[in-house]
Amino acid sequence: MDTATPSGNLPRLLAPAPTQAPAHSTQTAIPTPRREPSSTPIRILPSVTATSLNLANEQKVDAIGTSVHGLPLEVYTFGSGEHERMIVADIHGGDEWNTRNLANQLIQYLNQNPQIVPEEVTLYILPSLNPDGEVRSHNKYGRVNGNGVDLNRNFPVNWRAEWDRAGCWNYLPTSGGVSAGSEPETRALMAFIESHNIEALISYHSAALGVFPGGDPWDEDSIRFAKAIRRVSSYPFPPLDTGCIYSGTLADYAVSKGITAVDLELTNHIDTDFDTNLDILKILLTWEP
Repeated sequence: MDTATPSGNLPRLLAPAPTQAPAHSTQTAIPTPRREPSSTPIRILPSVTATSLNLANEQKVDAIGTSVHGLPLEVYTFGSGEHERMIVADIHGGDEWNTRNLANQLIQYLNQNPQIVPEEVTLYILPSLNPDGEVRSHNKYGRVNGNGVDLNRNFPVNWRAEWDRAGCWNYLPTSGGVSAGSEPETRALMAFIESHNIEALISYHSAALGVFPGGDPWDEDSIRFAKAIRRVSSYPFPPLDTGCIYSGTLADYAVSKGITAVDLELTNHIDTDFDTNLDILKILLTWEP
């Protein structure tokens, strides 16, 4: 149960109830982690159709690239100010499908309440960086992309193809990719970030470990951001330490570009903690690095 106390003056809507995960067969084969380049053609999934949210107010949505299997990576834009902020969700696809649900709830909320975005701010929301994993399965089999790569290990900061698995997610084979930034999803997001002046970024994950500031060691502004998030939520900071050494993460990459950034883990793998994340949204929109 979310025990966070709502703060600020954001208008409130009844949050859409998280949908239940569809029944997916666990017999679906997970992609073999890609170890070396292959000339084998990528099979496009013919039954998958990516549909944008049905929004009012002529909401702007842009495809910034495509996944391994050709699904669009869509970014929704709110506001037009010079101070840019970003939310990225569903980097681990179907294993963390509730982060996409949260992003979609925030998109719908902002579409109906555009006035909460300050005039000087532009907010970008990418609801799914890993649509291939999300459509494959809403469980551990949906974690990696179409090449068997953990996208949050593929960014070109502290990148490793392999790592010590002690304390890390290790339920199925994963890879950091054949090289840093090897995946189309990673490259598309990097190109977007490098073509904008984003000042603060939240990368949503699940579940339960808390708020991880970007940087190695942690960036000071990102620590301040994590502490501000903790004050309006029940998300742990410092985060729970499982002993995992993280490499190639989006938050570390963002910090390397001068962005205040955190990995933020939801309470579990089902709920979206919508009300709590409205309070966190206000912090993001008004953040001063």
